[in-house]
Amino acid sequence: MNGDEKLYFLSFCVEAYKMRHDMSGEAVLNLFDEKGVTQYLMEYYDVLHTQGEKWIVADIDEFIQNHDTLSRK
Repeated sequence: MNGDEKLYFLSFCVEAYKMRHDMSGEAVLNLFDEKGVTQYLMEYYDVLHTQGEKWIVADIDEFIQNHDTLSRK
């Protein structure tokens, strides 16, 4: 695995999330950076890149929800 594969995967995730939530790419990137999603996607690339688009978007939604819940405590 090389860095290009991870960047391609990140791009795929941004596009999938953008389409699902009707957001701009810039807004998704800002959200991902703010909530730690980018780091999460890179850290767990080996497992996540084997999943389908719907599953990944749902997993990102859950990750963000968990991040927000933990931030409030």
